[in-house]
Amino acid sequence: MGELGIGLIGTGFMGRAHALAFRNVSAVFELPVRLHLAALADADRQRAEHCSAAWGFARAHDDWQRLIDDPQVDLVAITTPNHLHFPMAMAALQAGKAVYCEKPLAVSVEQAEQMQQAAKAAGVVTRVGYNYQHNPMILQAKALIDSGELGQILSFQGEFSEDFMADPHAPFSWRCEPQHAGGALADLGSHLLAMARYLLGEVEAVCADSQTVHQQRPASAGSQEQRPIAVDDQAHALLRFASGARGTFSSSWLKHGYKNHLSFEISGTRGTLAFDQERLNELRLYRAGDQGFQRLLAGPALPGYAAFSPAPGHQLGYNELKTLEVHELIMALSGQGHGGTDFAEAWQVERLAAAIRVAAREQRWVNVNAV
Repeated sequence: MGELGIGLIGTGFMGRAHALAFRNVSAVFELPVRLHLAALADADRQRAEHCSAAWGFARAHDDWQRLIDDPQVDLVAITTPNHLHFPMAMAALQAGKAVYCEKPLAVSVEQAEQMQQAAKAAGVVTRVGYNYQHNPMILQAKALIDSGELGQILSFQGEFSEDFMADPHAPFSWRCEPQHAGGALADLGSHLLAMARYLLGEVEAVCADSQTVHQQRPASAGSQEQRPIAVDDQAHALLRFASGARGTFSSSWLKHGYKNHLSFEISGTRGTLAFDQERLNELRLYRAGDQGFQRLLAGPALPGYAAFSPAPGHQLGYNELKTLEVHELIMALSGQGHGGTDFAEAWQVERLAAAIRVAAREQRWVNVNAV
């Protein structure tokens, strides 16, 4: 058994989720390689040292370039604010190292294209953190769709809403800066766009509208200073799939009462399938002629579930999805799998998001291939 050195950049919510996944995956699955938590980097030296010790990493760096240059690091995991994905990933690819980057891939489609081209030239494994696709119930949904259970697919209705920015007095953060983030469309909507492509394939054209509801926010918590907001609070789009199906898309971080409402309904000539991430262990399936929707519950018969629990109804959670994503990554690095979203597919997601921005700005239908 060989050894794979893990380097983690970032110590926020996603940094911790990655660290948990890298620690858990060896306990849950039999891996073809041994993982070594080689190094952790954060600009705050004290926090880097604290988190590296708490999370089991061998070394701490306060300079991310030093982590990339570390000879013990084979895989660079990037969990920083969006605008840092590009320089960090490009440096790691130049160093010939595999990259596991959080979504969205970049803050512009031009950056995303450069990243996928650099990944192709480097010939290394890349993955992007669209972890919701690794839910066993999503794999079940795709299997039902691909098997023809729903018949010819006619429509997709998707929404990803949360309420963490619903309070107009919530302070300004990096998510509010267009050059650093991209608003609700990038932060939440990219997950839904990736899901739509995963389940139903290419989107050919879009027509869209977006809105900045709260035009300014306090510069910091409790501050009287106000900073202008130039990113979308909510975005809505019509989707035209290459298959002929039609769809709707909406994303908002202002919707009171929703905490992780990544949801969709997919309808075909023979039935309808529905999912909500807030109830991530179940699907609802309606077959034409039934009296109502059937509830499909996650259980050990589904790929991935049994690794965590031998009994149905005991349920997986967010961190288990991240562990499943990391497992796919490790298998790909070992030459034993191809699951997950690589930089090439993530670039296609960014093109779709860019087309929605153009359509919203110009108030017209936009062909995605023209972006």
